[in-house]
Amino acid sequence: MKFGIVGCGLIGRKRAASIGNKKENRLVAAADLEVKKSEALCAEFGGRAMTSAADVINSEAEIIVISTTHDQLASLTLTAVRAGKHVLLEKPGARNAKELEPIAIEAAKRNLKIKVGFNHRFHPAIWQAKKLVNQGEIGQLMFVRGRYGHGGRINYEKEWRFNREISGGGELLDQGSHLIDLARWFLGEFATVGGILPRCYWSGNVEDNCFLTMQTVDGKVAHLHASWTEWKNTFCFEIYGKSGKLQIDGLGGSYGLEQLSFYKMSPQMGPPQTTIWQYPFPDTSWDLEMEELVTAISENRSPVGDVNDALSNLRLVDELYQLERKNKHDYRS
Repeated sequence: MKFGIVGCGLIGRKRAASIGNKKENRLVAAADLEVKKSEALCAEFGGRAMTSAADVINSEAEIIVISTTHDQLASLTLTAVRAGKHVLLEKPGARNAKELEPIAIEAAKRNLKIKVGFNHRFHPAIWQAKKLVNQGEIGQLMFVRGRYGHGGRINYEKEWRFNREISGGGELLDQGSHLIDLARWFLGEFATVGGILPRCYWSGNVEDNCFLTMQTVDGKVAHLHASWTEWKNTFCFEIYGKSGKLQIDGLGGSYGLEQLSFYKMSPQMGPPQTTIWQYPFPDTSWDLEMEELVTAISENRSPVGDVNDALSNLRLVDELYQLERKNKHDYRS
């Protein structure tokens, strides 16, 4: 299929690389507020550097990748959908659920596919864990526990993520979105949510940590912590069933070797039978996510991690921010 990219920063470049990894797909157009970025991207991956997002959306591209700051995600996606284009929309999809709702309605009306950038689902350790859960290998699920974080960089507090008008929120919307998405994917929808959203280190008007506890109607619990004060980059996601446990550590690169550990309970309990899979090869989640969108379009089905998943995520995020304000712990003001 033919792709256009709006937003040619780090994530836009990852998306361009994933398009180029399938010879039947190609990049035809790209645009960025900084023209040099779109020119550099097109020089490396092909396509024409356009002068505006509208030019990309109105080009021959069939799928538009929206990888901009959060304040532009929803408006650009709605424009693309109204132009009849499928969209790969970066997470969190919008600054809040209200911004995303008309996109879900419009896409359904036009039978267009909106894939949201929840690429963590496509990491091999997480995909294998989901397969094992679906096969009943750890029995009925009880709870999940997740930790995800990095430590920022010099002058991090001066970047757009700390401007609430642009970002919509802090670490809850950033890495917290990935943890919430994974928790929903394994456990289902959450009926009750609670959390604390402090500013522990970085100055600014958004939270740099989020500590969340959420529960489904049938009692399954997610306990999650996302952090911008994790001085050694960390990812750990644990899934507990009544007959075993799955633990994913690392995402490759600075997060360490990606690994899945399967702890199978014995009938006598005691030390579990342990199986470990390691994935030392480069991160393929971006390629697999792009392939999932193209396949979903060809099969006329919803892609894994679609606009409705993002909408459910954002409704939980909105509720957590509302609770924080209600409890007079609103570190965003």
